[in-house]
Amino acid sequence: MPNRSSHSHRSHVRFLPLCLMVLAWWQGGSVCLSTEDAGMRAGAATSNITPDLGGEIIGGFLPIASRQIHDELWVRCIVLEQGESRIALVVCDLLGIHRSLSLAARDEIAKRHAIPASHVLISATHTHSATSAIGNAMYPQVYQSDVQLDDYQKFVVRRIVDAVGRAIANLEPAEVGFGSIEAPEHLFNRRWFLKEGKMTPNPFGAIDKVRMNPPVESPDLVEPAGPTDPELAFVIAKATDGRIIGVYSAYSLHYVGDVGPGHISADYFGIYCQQLQNLLSRPNQDPPMVAMLANGTSGDVNNVPFPKARPPKPVYGQMRHVAEDLASKVSASAAQVEFRRDHALDAKYRELDVQWRTIGPELMAWATNIQQNPPPPNQPPGLPDIYARRVQLLAKASPQTKLPVQTLRIGPLVIGTSPCETFAETGLEFKKRCTAPRAMMVELAHGYFGYLPTPRHFALGGYETWPGTNSLEPQASVKIIDALLEMAQDWKH
Repeated sequence: MPNRSSHSHRSHVRFLPLCLMVLAWWQGGSVCLSTEDAGMRAGAATSNITPDLGGEIIGGFLPIASRQIHDELWVRCIVLEQGESRIALVVCDLLGIHRSLSLAARDEIAKRHAIPASHVLISATHTHSATSAIGNAMYPQVYQSDVQLDDYQKFVVRRIVDAVGRAIANLEPAEVGFGSIEAPEHLFNRRWFLKEGKMTPNPFGAIDKVRMNPPVESPDLVEPAGPTDPELAFVIAKATDGRIIGVYSAYSLHYVGDVGPGHISADYFGIYCQQLQNLLSRPNQDPPMVAMLANGTSGDVNNVPFPKARPPKPVYGQMRHVAEDLASKVSASAAQVEFRRDHALDAKYRELDVQWRTIGPELMAWATNIQQNPPPPNQPPGLPDIYARRVQLLAKASPQTKLPVQTLRIGPLVIGTSPCETFAETGLEFKKRCTAPRAMMVELAHGYFGYLPTPRHFALGGYETWPGTNSLEPQASVKIIDALLEMAQDWKH
């Protein structure tokens, strides 16, 4: 049972029925107690994780120094409580998080706030305009719990723990409902088949069957190599007086980008959250409503219309267009949501034994040869140089890793997670095969393990399958889906 001694408002709520009973006894009558404190409770909060200027922005092949804060980065959190069960949903405005960061934050939450580590979902949005919370310990220590976190990672841990604590302090009787919208117009699979003979060699000197991000309006385009997932699914918590406490949502769009030079930004995820709060909050609402947008499964999906270019927009213009359109559609859909207070809450967490990507002797010889012939000091490294280093690091990894996966239940909804940049078809498969009335999938949860192509895509090649972009065995996506479905099947709906 969570320790609630610090929440004086709850004491007052529980003291009132006692007073009524005493009064009824004194007057020789009877009393009907209010059931307001029974059922679901919800609370939401945010914490700022904006880094210092000068830190390296990651997201491209080479990091760049941050020069400006365009908009703040946040940890956003919703805590749901049903009886003795609590779950916490946490989304961070980061490209990704190290597994050890999630472990540290969830362990501290369990100690301080009495929510089991298995019941806390922490994911990253995948904004490409943030400094790194992944750190430098990619291989082989990514699976170890004793990796030394750097100063910014420790700061993010503290702010996650604070956000959960503040959300708990805001807990109040609530109703929860579910909804979704369809927004296919913002989604484009970025992996394309090209006409015969039009594919250029990859950094390893081989010819792939598909290309990531081909030129827009290229006459060589044939068709995309995979689907997109147009659904934006959401969970909404509403106070008993009608105030919206928070909205947790997920959409399978990689990011939008087109930020200013050296700008820190939460990308369209942050604009969506602010816009949805503007649309659904009451004037001067206290505590403020919290909107959240997690990344669904978008490892092969972006916002670039490859067959036909869109008219140019100013910096941040396309980002605002996507975010405001999504927020407007969710706001309209929220008015149709049915709410209940009796949703069951539960969660399960596992660490799967998954093999690292195998580096064969031929590929290792290629990497060694590249490293022995580096570019001149005044010339930036090219793709072969970058991937030669990645291949050598991956080759040093132990044979297998511990891959964190999680399922959470909120009434009829099951949320499944992946710690990778996960392809859209994986999320679609999970939703299709899950037996729950509602299902959604969130990527980049509890770690960052690179891209997660399906086995079919390994045969096609392309950027997302290159060793060093992909770090896991070809069957990793199958193992994740099988585990998530097994974890979810025990829940009766």
